[in-house]
Amino acid sequence: MSQITEQIHSSEIGDILENSLHGKRPTIDDCIMLLESDDVFLMGLVAGKLTQNQFGKKVSFVNNIILNYTNVCITDCKFCAFYRPPGDNEAYTLTLDQIEARVKTAWDLFKIRQVLIQGGHNPNLGIEYYEDAFRMIRTKFPKVGVHGLSASEIDMIARVEKSSTKETISRLKDSGLQSVPGAGSEILVDPVKKIISPKKISSDEWLRIMEEAHLLGLPASATMMYGHVESVQDIAEHFYKIAALQEKTKGFMAFIPWSFEPNNTLLQKESTVNFGAGGMQLLKMIAISRLVYDGLIPHIQSSWLTNGVGMAQLALQYGADDFGGTLIGEEVVSCTGARSTELTSQRIIDSIRQIGYQVEERDNFYNTVCMH
Repeated sequence: MSQITEQIHSSEIGDILENSLHGKRPTIDDCIMLLESDDVFLMGLVAGKLTQNQFGKKVSFVNNIILNYTNVCITDCKFCAFYRPPGDNEAYTLTLDQIEARVKTAWDLFKIRQVLIQGGHNPNLGIEYYEDAFRMIRTKFPKVGVHGLSASEIDMIARVEKSSTKETISRLKDSGLQSVPGAGSEILVDPVKKIISPKKISSDEWLRIMEEAHLLGLPASATMMYGHVESVQDIAEHFYKIAALQEKTKGFMAFIPWSFEPNNTLLQKESTVNFGAGGMQLLKMIAISRLVYDGLIPHIQSSWLTNGVGMAQLALQYGADDFGGTLIGEEVVSCTGARSTELTSQRIIDSIRQIGYQVEERDNFYNTVCMH
């Protein structure tokens, strides 16, 4: 610890890190200083210490699949290579039988504990489609948690039904939805959203829908997609909008910063963003996530999906405590051609053990299923 203290005292961000070690969270101005600093190793030392104080040398993961139930979407986000417009010859929507077959195969082969259900904003799907799917999964596979639908998908369903988002969430919960992923937030600053996803819900609408979900008893993840057109101030604003909601509701279980992958997207075709943000930026974002959310949002995910397993191992030493999921069957990131997005539980277990950590398999709610 004395070695850390010495290095802290000679750093421009030393006071901020010192405060973090004593339980005082960074302010928004501190967060901007951290984002502008190149002292990533020192941030990681402190964030790693905070993480070990809470979790010891233990890392969790969930055995899951992603179920991309439809790629039909009318939102046309410039960062997405997955969606197809209605009527496109590559458009698809899974039937209830196809959903059941996929979940059954994953349960039989891998004993998954979660199905992460996400798709496009498909104007042809009413709420019964989702209710039937969730009810079927919870009835036939009671050990498999239903973690599904971004705030913007919930908004789409409400619009199709000409109903409120609150009523929509309530019905989805009654049919078996158990927790909500953080997708659709990107960066919670509207001028950024106007560039990358102009047809998607606003920042305030995302926060409102998440608050409704929390108050109706659905916990959630929060995410941030960085590395496109946002500024340092935009990132800091995103961090603190999430923090303000969490102080109010305590509904977020985890935070996941992930880097934008430009391949095959409109943002790349228009030469707005040509390259991903890279590994050092990931480690900085993981460390700052822990510093900002320490004592507020318990879990920080390693974000292997867009950065790969090797970077995830480093992220676990820079403030992350959760590896994320196995994600067999993922189709959104794989459409960018970034890398293979198939990852088995054994590969995760081996990756965590390689860096000297214990491995905890968890469920939807971060409860222990078993130790490996």
